[in-house]
Amino acid sequence: MPTTVGRRADRLAPLQRVTRGIDRRKVVRGAIVAAVAYAAWLAIGAFGRPYNFFDMKIYHGAVVWWASGHELYEFIAPGTTLGFTYPPFAGLVMLPMAQLPIDSAGMVNALASIAALALVLAGLLRPIVDRLGWPLWFTVAVAVPLAVAIEPGRETLGYGQVNLLLFALIMADLIGLRWRSRRGTHYAATDGPLLRFLYGGAWAGAGIGLATAVKLTPALFIAYLLITRQWRVAATAIGTAIGVTVGTFVIVGDESRAYFGSVLWQTERVGAADMTPNQSLAGLLARLYDSIETPGLLWLAFSVLLLALGLSRAASSRADGDELTAFTLVGLTANVISPISWTHHLVWVIPAIIVLADAAVRRREASRGLAQRSGPGPTVGGLPGLNGLHPPIWYPTLTGLRHGVAAIGLYLLFLISPIWPYEHQLPEMSHYQDGLFGALMENSLALALIVLVAALPWRPGAEPAFYGDRLARAVAVNGRR
Repeated sequence: MPTTVGRRADRLAPLQRVTRGIDRRKVVRGAIVAAVAYAAWLAIGAFGRPYNFFDMKIYHGAVVWWASGHELYEFIAPGTTLGFTYPPFAGLVMLPMAQLPIDSAGMVNALASIAALALVLAGLLRPIVDRLGWPLWFTVAVAVPLAVAIEPGRETLGYGQVNLLLFALIMADLIGLRWRSRRGTHYAATDGPLLRFLYGGAWAGAGIGLATAVKLTPALFIAYLLITRQWRVAATAIGTAIGVTVGTFVIVGDESRAYFGSVLWQTERVGAADMTPNQSLAGLLARLYDSIETPGLLWLAFSVLLLALGLSRAASSRADGDELTAFTLVGLTANVISPISWTHHLVWVIPAIIVLADAAVRRREASRGLAQRSGPGPTVGGLPGLNGLHPPIWYPTLTGLRHGVAAIGLYLLFLISPIWPYEHQLPEMSHYQDGLFGALMENSLALALIVLVAALPWRPGAEPAFYGDRLARAVAVNGRR
């Protein structure tokens, strides 16, 4: 007769065989991903606004109006004064959604934007996770809900905007530049002309060109490419933008003439400069002056200064082998100097947070390596030092701390988004209604963008898109740290 213990063991044997094949680390990571996604959902509910695809309703209504035989730029959304403000190429791209209900179009856009964001984060995080030995799928699965939860992500999805898709087009060119820099190694031996073209990165620049044809502000990336003498990539971007625009003119000439002849210059179509969600320099100055309009000469002077600063820092970042930071600085600069930068436009804070976090990790790793390679030296202030440099014993722990704190602080700022509790609208209410603190909070995102343009650190040799003499020296110096 089998014992009670034996019968119980027989019943549990199939379960034990199943659980034996389960990787506990994957289970834990899956639980972490689920917890982060749930926390992001709660954060959107706590800090976000009511979302009903407001902008998507304008786009959808405009293309339905257009498809029914009316003029695209004559459409005005019911109950508003808002119409279609994108170039006619964007109208052609959006035209197929006229066949869908508004909510379905919004969901398709949201799913496509999340998928694009996941692909971008996979590309941006790949060099970092390879260095740290983290699983890429787990890192991306955690990063996506974190990115969606902050102001630009949730506003883009909730309003049915296209910013994450344009962000993906531009970042695709960054990936193309990486692949071009590796041309002549294993990519050159790839079988087939199509794969050689793809992995050779010869298409780099096309994403920026397409983004510029949809929305004009990405044209600043073309200026960056010219300044850094990336002639072929710049030519590809310019050729793509011009080719697409000319092709659109051939297809829908009336709309193209209407847009470039009049609609482009009707700044009142997008709203007043002092509106709280406009977190550009122009919006900041208008609110500081407590005026509906931006003081033009002051805005122009500061815009030129910040443009020169942002592009020069981006060029220096590229020269030191950090193309990701270079692209991020250009994107942030475009947000700052644009007359209108709604909060859903500010997607460039996502790579800025990544750069800051990775800078903190790299500096800490470098200081640990220094501590391991150096023998004990004389004491400094009663604390042991290291060969000639004399860092104290807590040096590796504190190195990179300011960058880590900056990354966390920047994320929390855009997660909480303190502009909304202090939102004001002239002439009904002054922007100083809640005092100096309220004015600071209402402009906090714009101030953060300006600080990032001026102070975002780059990581020498971290992600080169080329290899030159200056980069070689940067990598050598970085390796000795």
